[in-house]
Amino acid sequence: MWEKLDIITNNHVEFKDVTGEVQQVVTRSRLPTGMCYLYVPHTTAAVLINENADPDVMADIAAGLERAVPFAAGYRHVEGNSAAHIKSVLVGQNATLFIENSRLVLGTWQGIFFAEFDGPRRRQLYVKITGD
Repeated sequence: MWEKLDIITNNHVEFKDVTGEVQQVVTRSRLPTGMCYLYVPHTTAAVLINENADPDVMADIAAGLERAVPFAAGYRHVEGNSAAHIKSVLVGQNATLFIENSRLVLGTWQGIFFAEFDGPRRRQLYVKITGD
């Protein structure tokens, strides 16, 4: 089974915690064990798993990516969003998680984040659940 989640971002760069929404898809699947595959079908967005207890972590990640790939750096792409494309490639458009006892297997401090690098926009996150 798979579902498409609609994600609305409000900022140019934003990390949106989608852990709860993804867990709801897992719950609806009624599978006790399996795999959860996440996919972002956009070239200027991504998905990642990282700490969701302290929002400063995501702010630091955003700042670090901006230092590594500044928004304005003389890129050739005429749309002016090359930095967003590069950040998307660095972070990645997919993630895979285990499901155990109908729950996502995440570490104590981990959460799932939709990463927006060219917002605000309306986006999608595909979630596919497979059983053992």
